[in-house]
Amino acid sequence: MLRGITSFFDRLIQRYLPDAFLFAVILTLVVFGLGVFFTGSSPVQMVQFWGDGFWDLLAFAMQMSLIVVTGYILANTPFVKSILQKLSTLARTPRQAILLVSFVAAIACLINYGFGLVVGALLAIHVARRVPNVDYRLLMASAYSGFLLWHGGFSGSIPLTIASEDHFLSESIGSIPITDTLFSGMNLFIVLVLLLTLPLLNLWLLKSNGDLSKNNLDFIKDDSDEEQLAATTSDLTPAERLENSKIISLFIGLLGLSFIVYHFVQSGFDLNINIVNFIFLFLGIVFHKTPRNFLNSVNDAVKNAGGIIIQFPFYAGIMGMMVASGLSEQMSTWFVNVSTEFTFPLFAFISAGIVNFFVPSGGGQWAVQAPIMIPAAMDLGVSTAKTAMAVAWGDAWTNMIQPFWALPLLAIAGLKVKDIMGFCVIILIWSFIPISFALLFLN
Repeated sequence: MLRGITSFFDRLIQRYLPDAFLFAVILTLVVFGLGVFFTGSSPVQMVQFWGDGFWDLLAFAMQMSLIVVTGYILANTPFVKSILQKLSTLARTPRQAILLVSFVAAIACLINYGFGLVVGALLAIHVARRVPNVDYRLLMASAYSGFLLWHGGFSGSIPLTIASEDHFLSESIGSIPITDTLFSGMNLFIVLVLLLTLPLLNLWLLKSNGDLSKNNLDFIKDDSDEEQLAATTSDLTPAERLENSKIISLFIGLLGLSFIVYHFVQSGFDLNINIVNFIFLFLGIVFHKTPRNFLNSVNDAVKNAGGIIIQFPFYAGIMGMMVASGLSEQMSTWFVNVSTEFTFPLFAFISAGIVNFFVPSGGGQWAVQAPIMIPAAMDLGVSTAKTAMAVAWGDAWTNMIQPFWALPLLAIAGLKVKDIMGFCVIILIWSFIPISFALLFLN
C-alpha cells in the first residue's frame, strides 16, 4: 500500500508540477484572481499591490542567496570536506544513509534554519558519494524534511518575536518568554516525535521506492581528487602575489572571526541568518587559505543562486497582493469564525498552513495573522502562547510542499522541486497527526 501511495504522489508531482519559477508565476495569477473575486479589489488595484510589494524581499533574497553561496564555499574547503566525509562514513547502506541525513538535518534546523538547509544538503551529497546506490532524490527530501522542525527551534521567528519587549503586540499580550513557547510541553512533544519519526518515515519511503534511475551523477561524483593548482612564486605579478597571499586571507579571516566572538559575548546564542552567513563567509576565507582559491570557489558557488535571485521578488509580489487586498485577513477570519475554545489552536494551525502557501515567511505571516488570531484567542480564553505556536507550526508544516524554502537546498543539490516534492507530500500528511494532537490536547 505504501509503495502505491508513494508512487502515486511521485508520478503526480513529476507529471504536473512545473519548475519552481513557473510555480511562482502560476501562484501569482491565482492570488490575482482570488483578490479580484473575493476582496472587491479591481484588477488595477491588484496590479498596484503586486508591483508595490515586488521588491519587499530584496534583503531577504540576498540573505538566502548568500546562504547558498557561502555554504557552498565553506563546504568546498579541504577542512570541511574532510569533516563531512568522516561524518558520511557512518552510513554504509542506503538505509543508514537516509537515517543519518534525516537526523542530522533535523538537529541542524533546530539550531538554525539556514544552517540546517545548507548542512543537510551538503551532508547528503557526501553521503551519496559514499553510498551511490541510495535514491538521491529521497536523500535530499530527507535532508529537507528536517526543515519541518525549524519553527519549534532556536531560530523560530514567531516565538523569538513575542519574547522581545517591544514587539508590535506587546501592549496587549506583553512579552511571552520562550519557556511558554519553545520549551512548553506541547512544543517539546512535537519536536521530539518528529525528530524520532521523520528518519523512520523516510526509511519507510525508501522501502517503498525502488527507482534509483534519477540519481544526479554530476553532483554525487567524488571530486576528492580535484585540487586547485597552487601558483608558483616565480613569474607572478605583484597583483598575482596578493591574490595568492595566505597572510591576507588569514588577517581578514581572523578579523571576521573576532567579530563573531564579540557578537556571541554581547548577544548570547543569537544565531540569526546574518551571523550564519558571516560565519560561513569568513571560515571559507580562512580555510581556502588564499584569496585566489576563495574567489575560484565563489565563481562556482554563484551559479547555484540564480533561482533564488529571480523567484523571491515574485513571492514578495504575491505577499503584497495577499496583504494589501485583505485576502489573507479573510482566510484567517473564516477559520476564527468556525472555531471553539477547543478547536481554535487546530484551526489556527491549519489557517497558518494555508496562508503560508502564499506568504512563505514566518515573520511576515505573523504580522499578517497575529492581529486577527491573538484577539480571537483572548476572546475564546485560549492561551496566546499556544496560539502563537499554532501559527508557527502551521508556517513550518506547509513548507514541505511550498518550493520557496526548498530553493537553497535544491540549488546545492542540483535538483528540481518536482524531484523531491512527491516524498514531501507524504511527510506533510504524517506530520499533521502529532502536531494536531499536541495542539488539541497538550499545553
